[in-house]
Amino acid sequence: MARVEDQAALAAEPGDLAHERAKGLDAVFRLGAGVFSILVLLIAWELFARSGKVTPFMLPPFSAVVARIYADAVGGDLWINLGLTLYRAMTGFCIATVGGIALGAAMSRIRWVHWFFDPIISVGFPMPKIAFLPVIMLWLGLYDVSKISIVVFDAIFPVVTATLGGIAGVEKELLWSARNMGANERQLMWQIVLPAALPQILTGLQVALPISLIVAIVAEMAMGGYGLGGAMMSASRFADSRGVFAGIVEIAIVGYVLIKAMALIRRRLLAWHQETAEHN
Repeated sequence: MARVEDQAALAAEPGDLAHERAKGLDAVFRLGAGVFSILVLLIAWELFARSGKVTPFMLPPFSAVVARIYADAVGGDLWINLGLTLYRAMTGFCIATVGGIALGAAMSRIRWVHWFFDPIISVGFPMPKIAFLPVIMLWLGLYDVSKISIVVFDAIFPVVTATLGGIAGVEKELLWSARNMGANERQLMWQIVLPAALPQILTGLQVALPISLIVAIVAEMAMGGYGLGGAMMSASRFADSRGVFAGIVEIAIVGYVLIKAMALIRRRLLAWHQETAEHN
């Protein structure tokens, strides 16, 4: 019997090895495809900028933009602006995360809270919240409080709706089983409902994170001061084309890193979930 089991294990090894190799090749291909497309875009940018069809003011070469980013990094301006933008975006995102999950959970469990906030969420979700920026500037001034407030106001809506949808999708059998085993409402929420709704909540956070960065930069552009958005507007006022394009590249890199970091956090938090097993 042991020999049969050993032979079966040996026969399974080549299949597992082939599966691992296929997964490795697929990962390399996806990474290579992503890098290749970005390289093609950057090379096309450089060649077109140097072709003479446009002036350096309209489109500076990518190499010149990289040189400007390097100069800003050495001078320290890049780190000051980057730090302030990330501080505003991430502070607003964290407040929206806590507030959105708490409000979504309350709306799902307390009838009068749902009755009061559901029309507000329904009306506010599809409208451009950035339209309230002038009002917030009038009320709170041009400092960090107003910039963070508009980030929270814009980012909280996808978190609330994702939390509501995730909790509504929890299987009733799980709730009945937990109640039959003596779980109280607090245990039900923390040990059953929120973990079961976590995949959809994280989807809402993945939507809210880039919104936070975008709104923070738009607020900086409108209000001025330090930050990536403020630096871009300052460069634009002084007809500094390289500075404007340097800001675009910096924002693109920051957004890409944040999205990838959020995807990694999602995989870590959902290590137990079926979607992570499917990706592995």
